[in-house]
Amino acid sequence: MNMIDRRIKTSIASRFFKGKAILIFGARQCGKSTLVEALLNDQDKEWLYLNGDDADTREILSNTSATKLKSIVGKKEIVFIDEAQRINNIGLTLKLFTDQLKEVQVIATGSSAFELSSKVNEPLTGRKYEFMLYPLSFSEMVEHHGLLQEKRLIEHRMIYGYYPEIVTKQGEENELLKLLAGSYLYKDLLMLEQVKKPLILEKLIKALALQVGSEISYQELAQTVGSDNKTVDKYIDLLEKAFVVFRLPALSKNVRNEIKKGKKVYFYDCGIRNAVINNFNRIESRTDAGVLWENFVISERMKYLRYNNKDTIQYFWRTTQQQEIDLIEEEKNTFSAFECKWGKSTKVRFPQTFTDNYPVSATHIISPENIEDFLLG
Repeated sequence: MNMIDRRIKTSIASRFFKGKAILIFGARQCGKSTLVEALLNDQDKEWLYLNGDDADTREILSNTSATKLKSIVGKKEIVFIDEAQRINNIGLTLKLFTDQLKEVQVIATGSSAFELSSKVNEPLTGRKYEFMLYPLSFSEMVEHHGLLQEKRLIEHRMIYGYYPEIVTKQGEENELLKLLAGSYLYKDLLMLEQVKKPLILEKLIKALALQVGSEISYQELAQTVGSDNKTVDKYIDLLEKAFVVFRLPALSKNVRNEIKKGKKVYFYDCGIRNAVINNFNRIESRTDAGVLWENFVISERMKYLRYNNKDTIQYFWRTTQQQEIDLIEEEKNTFSAFECKWGKSTKVRFPQTFTDNYPVSATHIISPENIEDFLLG
């Protein structure tokens, strides 16, 4: 398969040699290193590769000086630090690059936002460009081999997801996804002192996978995994920061009987979700096809909004009378409402309680027939 172009490649390329560090976040195996290497191959400049997974790299970059960095870099004009979250004091090291080695472009990738962000935010104030890379997206694959082909593959994507290795190695999906969804995806979490009970983390991921599309209760989850509310909240937060899951909050502004503090959890990638519950059955034989479609639509829409720099806030909406809307988007104080429907003949009525109480600009039903309108813009 030819190289699949990533949406953010041009944006990153335009930031080279502007006097700031370039940081790229994303889950392990989502294509960060491949993207950076493609960017570097387009540059007619010498570059140095350093990997934070290597002990000697960690040691030399953890407590360093401008003099030492100059000797490491030599005459190279670009330095690429992969898995930078593994390096202590990485923020200070990157600051040395931007302040003392101004002629050198430094690029760092990290698979854990909480690690890299907390280590770089303060030292790099005003000295960095940040980018987020997700697994491959619907729009990237449409660009790669056309809309017709990608729409034919929607059921496949709902089962196996969009991780680059899964997309490019057809026939090996089950085996590769099981490896990826094992400890590798949250390897960074298991290295943290905060994760004292890896078994609870694994039980929690499975419980969340089985509750995709449903409102979650920390108390119920705590009982399921044999823990407490505080630990469950903390572990979900860590899973979010490791780009495994994300939370969708309840919209609650106008209506008295709205759910106030509800949350739903979705997986960034459907394939990972299915691997966690070990279910790769075909769509027609599944009881969770509607839930998978909802996860697919909402995660792909999030990629679309982020990659297009849309200033949009996403919610779900529900009342105590069980009126519900899958996805609400707020932009400039107006609201759009979306229902995700896998079945072709399903009719949807949007609750009048919602349309009467919010300035609604549009209501949409998202089905496989019109998904491109929602994800290509």
